[in-house]
Amino acid sequence: MNVYLMAVACCLVFIFISVELIRRQKLQEQYAILWLILGFMMALFSLFPSLLDVVSHKLHVHYAPSLLFLVGLLFSLAFIMHLTLVISKLHRKLTRLVQEVALLEEQLRGGGSK
Repeated sequence: MNVYLMAVACCLVFIFISVELIRRQKLQEQYAILWLILGFMMALFSLFPSLLDVVSHKLHVHYAPSLLFLVGLLFSLAFIMHLTLVISKLHRKLTRLVQEVALLEEQLRGGGSK
């Protein structure tokens, strides 16, 4: 089997899984868009490998597949940074919520009888 056909098949499976996760509401739309764009870009470069050569030549990258690794690495780092920001925000909200619940429980136990 041709490696490019195998890559296209993997990209289509990846896109199908992403769409299925969206349909089942397991994946939020904001993240789904990123994964779908990534899937379509991978499929595009798999269908037209000469396109990767053109892009890498324009960016003065001597070995075209290394450009894919660089883009993948940068995408992963940006996505990890975004998820870290989301987790930090949720952690602050959770801490605040726990403090508010503790204050409300204290008011119900005895502080509220004044």
